[in-house]
Amino acid sequence: MTSAENLQAFKREGRIVVVGASLAGLRAAEALRGAGFTGSLTMIGDEMGEPYDRPPLSKQVLTGWVPAENTKLPRRREIDAQWLLGVPASGLDLAGNHVRLADGREVPFDRVLISTGVRARPWFVESEAALDGVFVVRTREHAEALRRALAAGPSRVLVIGAGFTGSEIASVCREREIPVTVAELAPAPLVGALGAMIGDVAADMQRAHGVDLRCGVKVTRLEGDAQGRLRRAHFDDGSTIDTDVAVVALGGIRNTEWLQGSGLAAGVWGIACDTGCRALDLNGLITDDVFVAGDVARCPNPIYEYRLISLEHWANAVEQAEVAAHNMVSGQADRWPHLSIPLFWSIQFGVNIKSVGVPTFADEVVVTQGSVPDRRFVAAYGYRGRVTAAVSFNNAKWLDHYRQLIETAAPFPPPCPTPDQPADMKPVPVDFPGPTLLAQGATVVVTGHDPSERRVTAAHQHR
Repeated sequence: MTSAENLQAFKREGRIVVVGASLAGLRAAEALRGAGFTGSLTMIGDEMGEPYDRPPLSKQVLTGWVPAENTKLPRRREIDAQWLLGVPASGLDLAGNHVRLADGREVPFDRVLISTGVRARPWFVESEAALDGVFVVRTREHAEALRRALAAGPSRVLVIGAGFTGSEIASVCREREIPVTVAELAPAPLVGALGAMIGDVAADMQRAHGVDLRCGVKVTRLEGDAQGRLRRAHFDDGSTIDTDVAVVALGGIRNTEWLQGSGLAAGVWGIACDTGCRALDLNGLITDDVFVAGDVARCPNPIYEYRLISLEHWANAVEQAEVAAHNMVSGQADRWPHLSIPLFWSIQFGVNIKSVGVPTFADEVVVTQGSVPDRRFVAAYGYRGRVTAAVSFNNAKWLDHYRQLIETAAPFPPPCPTPDQPADMKPVPVDFPGPTLLAQGATVVVTGHDPSERRVTAAHQHR
């Protein structure tokens, strides 16, 4: 049989297994069927129930606008799959072409897509994490439990970590008129993802809304009473606060442990792959039958000098899943590269924050439009004289313009495209925090040969 005949036979009768039945996994399955794949399709997921949308969990679900059970992802088409839910994958055998499940079953495949995503980083002391009143937010059950706790009217909420999720939860608390303390080890909120200048803006925004924001401090202990209920938090500066709800928002852990011994290039930063979403083995060689998509993928981007980039972004998961699915059922000459510019958004304290590009791949930042005091502006990021990212506060309509600047390697700083040019458009150092803090707070992580010695150090120390 020719290679074309083999491909057609695979599309008719092949076996594809998707490990990770969430956003990326579902969209990939739909794309596979849309591309004409009629073979067997198996969806493996560690959670019970059908795939659901995660961004509303720290926003609309906590406010009560959307019930947690109403976050199910809409179906674009029927996928005619076998669903193996509630049992996580425990191993991948590339020699025998099967996925091992935690209950001992083995699922054979001809090609496999890994989209296992991330899980919430728990509180570091297990007995304290088990206290009644200590929460993380990653799953639908997490969000519903926290919503009930907030609805009960706690005396004070402690949010540990001021990244995007932590800041959104603090915003919900203030919207519900609940006193909230935010503890952040870095100098300001969002600094790990967007740098010091935007971090200062975020800090002012939180304090203006009544948040007790404590930066540069670390929570050292969560104290419970005799009944196992959270009552107090201790800080490394010797201070304490009384609280009956604590939300641990210290970022995510990529679900790659189950791949240990598989021979894939998988680790704490994710699974390395090429732009076609094909996984790399430990020697850096392409594996033709193993593909990766979503939060767990660590993919090179030519625009960012082929640095390996890990993204925990909704749009990236969808786009990468569609590329992976296409390539799984296409010949070498017809395969697509995943070259999308990252896009991210967050709504907090009445402000719509959106970013395009990779802000952590930058050495300077400048406000190019609008007014920082009015919290309506755009800031552009640059690296070695070219535009690499942009962030908007209540001014998202201009992000397509900055996307074009990024794609064309436009000079930095860029000219203001509108009459609302700030009086002082002087670039300043982007000033990201040190390695440990960067690993905790960022939702975009540039790994591999990063654009400064500091980031290379970050990768090694994180491991």
